Order: sequence, then C-alpha cells, then structure tokens
Amino acid sequence: MAALRLISLDDRAPAEAPLDAYSRVVTEVARRLAPSVANLRVSRRGARGRRMDGGGSGVVITPDGFLLTSAHVVAGADRGVASFVDGRELTVEVVGADPLSDLAVLRTEPSGLVAAELGDAERLQVGQLVVAIGNPNGFAGSVTAGVVSALGRSLPTRS
Repeated sequence: MAALRLISLDDRAPAEAPLDAYSRVVTEVARRLAPSVANLRVSRRGARGRRMDGGGSGVVITPDGFLLTSAHVVAGADRGVASFVDGRELTVEVVGADPLSDLAVLRTEPSGLVAAELGDAERLQVGQLVVAIGNPNGFAGSVTAGVVSALGRSLPTRS
C-alpha cells in the first residue's frame, strides 16, 4: 500500500497536512473559549402550572457579568443557573430578549468571569471557516466547526 504525501505548491518541501493545521486551530479556539461558555438551565411554568425544565448555551460577553444566549433558551423564564467548566454555578437573570433575532441578554454576579473574544461580524465572509462551542442538550463542552454558508438571511417566525 503506497503512502500519500502532500507537497507544497512549489514542490520544494513537504507541506503541513491541512487537516492537522485546521485541527490545531479548532483545538486552540476551544481551549481559549471554554472558560467563557456556560451551560444554562432554566425552569418555566407550562400548561396547567406544570414546571418545565430546559437549557442551552450562553457566552460571557463582559467580565462584569453579562452573557448572551438564544431567546428561545430562556423563553418564559426570568432566572436560571449558569454552569462553567471550572465547576462554578452562578444564578442568572434575564435582562432582555428579542424573539425575532433569537437573542437574549442575561446578568450574573461578576465573579472572575472571562469574556469571550468575539470576532467582527462585518468582516465575516461566505466560505469562511468557523468554530462553535456550546452545550447542546446539556452536553457541556461540545465543539463543532463548519463553513459560513450565507450572510444576511432572516428566517420567518410564527409571530
């Protein structure tokens, strides 16, 4: 079985394996952002007064206690708990939510929080590689990567 070897465009030296380079970037992004990502747990009253539990992901956007999440994560709730990779659990309150953009702002006590370094959305381009870190379905520390497929799209809503 022959081995496949990648070479640089100028054929002078072997090129770094592109997937290895990409893997290092994704790993570094995950390492740097993990302290800023929270697993959110919220409770809300459902039909007939039943309590319904839900959750999602949030990201610290300022060191003084503001987090950003999706509006659907906190819909119908005014408080919740944010869990961080270092084991801390902090109470959060919903400051505001915009269902049309599906964004919500939360606030917690500023206890050594690390704000995520966010990119410039104005410079984002179709085809650019991106990394997402979160807690889908309560699975803390999930990391995925992909490609920006489009910009400027809006989705229809029921309301």
